[in-house]
Amino acid sequence: MGKIKYWLIVGFIILFAIFYIAISDRDSTLSRLKSAGENGDVEAQYALGLMYLYGEILDVDYQQAKIWYEKAADQNDPRAQAKLGVMYANGLGVNQDYQQSKLWYEKAAAQNDVDAQFLLGEMYDDGLGVSQDYQHAKMWYEKAAAQNDERAQVNLAVLYAKGNGVEQDYRQAKSWYEKAAAQNSPDAQFALGILYANANGVEQDYQQAKDWYEKAAEQNFANAQFNLGMLYYKGEGVKQNFRQAREWFEKAASQNQPNAQYNLGQIYYYGQGVTQSYRQAKDWFEKAAEKGHVDAQYNLGVIYENGEGVSQNYQQAKAWYEKAAAQNDERAQVNLAVLYAKGNGVEQDYRQAKSWYEKAAAQNSPDAQFALGILYANANGVEQDYQQAKDWYEKAAEQNFANAQFNLGMLYYKGEGVKQNFRQAREWFEKAASQNQPNAQYNLGQIYYYGQGVTQSYRQAKDWFEKAAEKGHVDAQYNLGVIYENGEGVSQNYQQAKAWYEKAASQNDAQAQFELGVMNELGQGESIDLKQARHYYERSCNNGLKKGCERLKELLYK
Repeated sequence: MGKIKYWLIVGFIILFAIFYIAISDRDSTLSRLKSAGENGDVEAQYALGLMYLYGEILDVDYQQAKIWYEKAADQNDPRAQAKLGVMYANGLGVNQDYQQSKLWYEKAAAQNDVDAQFLLGEMYDDGLGVSQDYQHAKMWYEKAAAQNDERAQVNLAVLYAKGNGVEQDYRQAKSWYEKAAAQNSPDAQFALGILYANANGVEQDYQQAKDWYEKAAEQNFANAQFNLGMLYYKGEGVKQNFRQAREWFEKAASQNQPNAQYNLGQIYYYGQGVTQSYRQAKDWFEKAAEKGHVDAQYNLGVIYENGEGVSQNYQQAKAWYEKAAAQNDERAQVNLAVLYAKGNGVEQDYRQAKSWYEKAAAQNSPDAQFALGILYANANGVEQDYQQAKDWYEKAAEQNFANAQFNLGMLYYKGEGVKQNFRQAREWFEKAASQNQPNAQYNLGQIYYYGQGVTQSYRQAKDWFEKAAEKGHVDAQYNLGVIYENGEGVSQNYQQAKAWYEKAASQNDAQAQFELGVMNELGQGESIDLKQARHYYERSCNNGLKKGCERLKELLYK
């Protein structure tokens, strides 16, 4: 007998009792029902057990429920035996006792009670009061499934999907899920959606996944609503549609589904199909975070640290990062370390920073490994140790972390903690430069300009300086000015030189400002302009360049 049929019978018994109570005096009718029970009427005994157990008509009274179930069970009523098993399993009016629960289930199961068979399967599946035994679980699930119990069919499918007690077999899993889905089980419909989405035992088919998710979602199954939302969010099997995604997320979120709440936060944070709202994002992240959602906890930390939609609050940021870090989130561990390293919301404490970086580094976080390298290179809270710095840079560099590749190159370039080696330096700079790291591109320019471990090439130097300069690297901009002014590897071009000097000068590069002063004084590339020359000399002087001050004085007396 399936779950639905079972509860229809239960409902009929209760409605039968309600009917008689409704058309007559309640107390006298209950008295007659109890009298029938005392005289051995098993249906009356069972009905009274249900009413006391679930608080239907009568107040919940587990002791009374137990008494009436025992009377029916003594007459070998399997329904009552199964209910006694439930009471012992859950400690309802009795001390929780899985052994007693198992004994009652077995009595009912021996009479082919489907609920008892299913519940025995669960006991062995979960190892409740018995040693976990998937074979026994499978046996009992099969007995219940043979009676078309959808719960047992679903759990059998799970055994096959996970390979618990059986050889993993998605084909068998799919077959059992389909049997339960045919009975409109939302769990089975949802699981079939996952099989098709993940290509487990079937060809990946997002349309099929969508169809199954929809069936479960229409029954208000929160996880299916979320997964359906994700199909629209990512555009898998459907045209990407943030509005549709949001609507499904909202349905799931209203049932406190934390992933849906988190994704609604993402939608508002990035303004995906809605007006961007950090405030709305924060509210949704909070709902998910309070349920332990680690990404939501991390994102709340970011929101408070940056003051997005809220007043900047390092204490709140720290609190949320700590929650995520306690779940081993490496990003939160890194951000906590940064708070301690900078003294944001806490007293600056490099020891604490190092501790958090180490936790994240143990999870192979390249950000943390790189940061530890910097601590050792700069002697922040530790003794300066270039060998340690090198070791940490290498770990991050091997994960293609550009800044670590550059810093590792600099150790070889300067000979810090290692023997100076321009070839090694160049190789690491090239790795970082290929990821558009501007400092690495600039340093490659220096290597070719001065011929350090390579054949000197102004042309190569220029090409690397240009890459860095286009990203705003001030030294590269200045060096390009020098190259064009002197005609090194290129035709001499004062206009180009002036253009690059101006870019560097706008970033307050004193040497570039001085060179612009010289060009205007001498009329290089255009007519002499002493006013402009004085302007640039003054700027270079104000930025601390002594010769700019000296040249300015000379011009003032002309």
